Amino acid sequence: MVHTTRTSLRRHPRTTALAAAAVLVLVPTAAACGDGNGNGDAGRSPTATATSPTGDQPADQTAARQQIEKNWAAFFNPKTPVDEKVKLLENGDRMRPVLEAFSANPQAAQTSASVDDVAFTSATEADVTYDLLVGGTPALSNTKGTAVQQQDTWKVSVKTLCALVKLSPDATAVPGC
Repeated sequence: MVHTTRTSLRRHPRTTALAAAAVLVLVPTAAACGDGNGNGDAGRSPTATATSPTGDQPADQTAARQQIEKNWAAFFNPKTPVDEKVKLLENGDRMRPVLEAFSANPQAAQTSASVDDVAFTSATEADVTYDLLVGGTPALSNTKGTAVQQQDTWKVSVKTLCALVKLSPDATAVPGC
């Protein structure tokens, strides 16, 4: 199947270009985000809450994994409204301008994500391996990201969003990432 995907991407080079364009649209408005000193974690709320489990893993790993997969699919779904995406992104209110620009871009309307694996690194954080899809075809396979539990919800981390933004050659101009 991997061979088929690679062959398909070679036959459709615009697929990769569209994925890059969808990611690059984040750069112009991402400069408006952040705290101005380059500290991408400024204002980050603690990911552990009073109701969060303690230890190395969430109390219910199956439910946590399902919520991560569901929330990632919704966050990267071009049909999900910005107000909902804000709720699915760590510190989403602060990153709203980036989400609005991304949602307004026509190339982003073809971009989605599929979670391949979730590995919990603590009770409130997980490493996520996912594919960034354009038109249903993997454009960036086995991409690494993180999910964090914030306000009792598993969310896409700002670090993950910034990693996508940094794929742009202009990424040095993006404060907060």
